[in-house]
Amino acid sequence: MVPEALKRRRHMRLSLHFVLSLLILLCPTPRLLGAQESQSVLQTDSDHDGMTDALEQSLLLQFAPKFMVNRQECSSLPAEFISGLANPIVQDQNGTIYGQVFPPKVTGPSQTTAEIHFYHLWKQDCGAHGHPLDAEHVSVIVRRSSDDPISSPWKALYWYAAAHENTICDVSQITRASAVSAEEHGPTVWISAGKHASFLNETLCEGGCGADLCQDMIPLGITHVINLGESNEPMNGALWINSSDWTLAGKMASSDFPDSAIARLNSLPSREIAMFSAGRHPMHATVAISGVTADALAKSGTNTASAVSVGEASTGNALRKSYDKTIDALGSSARHVGKALHFKPKAGSEK
Repeated sequence: MVPEALKRRRHMRLSLHFVLSLLILLCPTPRLLGAQESQSVLQTDSDHDGMTDALEQSLLLQFAPKFMVNRQECSSLPAEFISGLANPIVQDQNGTIYGQVFPPKVTGPSQTTAEIHFYHLWKQDCGAHGHPLDAEHVSVIVRRSSDDPISSPWKALYWYAAAHENTICDVSQITRASAVSAEEHGPTVWISAGKHASFLNETLCEGGCGADLCQDMIPLGITHVINLGESNEPMNGALWINSSDWTLAGKMASSDFPDSAIARLNSLPSREIAMFSAGRHPMHATVAISGVTADALAKSGTNTASAVSVGEASTGNALRKSYDKTIDALGSSARHVGKALHFKPKAGSEK
């Protein structure tokens, strides 16, 4: 006969097996649930631009530039902003970089071509004519030959760096990715102290009229790369992108690679870095600088600036003298007219 204690143990094992079997039937396994959730995440397109969030984030991480910043930067580091607010309020100056990924506007949704903007956003511009908040960026066009992510990796074609955009001192640059050795990853980008203009070549930094300085530079330790989404479909709580406190929404709404700029660049030697807005300012050449040419242009810019200053001073002196002579002439004429009309001057008006 089977001992009573052994019977009880067998009964407990059968009961436990029954309970476990019931739980398996009623609940999906954690492994199966995780697979379903992962598939859902991979298909999510929060900003509805035809590119999934997962793809956008992978591109942001792959092509994030290596930023060089001034060791004594007056605005500390690029800032992270409080999510969910309509206006940009700094949460921390911690080296956060924000990104935007979208298919080229002319082609529509695409899984093989994308334009990526990397925004370094600052608490303040503390250079000449400084102001609160400063939105600056670098951009790239990337492409792969097919939809297969394994056999066809993404490759950068062109890079753009914004420097004093849409001002008389605009020295923004555009170049082929191969010219800055940044086809599979981001380039090294120099950020001028205080003004935060972006440069694809360290020498370029001091070649414009924006009082830029790229000395005593150190690598920026990026803490986060956060996807902004689109201006009409913000992601990650970035409602503040549309605030009138800065020009960020305008930078997000347009492409940095119009056909005219690409065509002009492609007509130049393959290693050139071209000025995006050629001829906007007298000290800017059509082709920006490589090597020795940079020093020549920088010196030319300094000389031109000095000439403008001297000219302004001379013109000011001439105008002042002309004004004084005009006043004297008018005063004399007025006195003659008064005498002819037999008017007597008011007390104190006759010198």
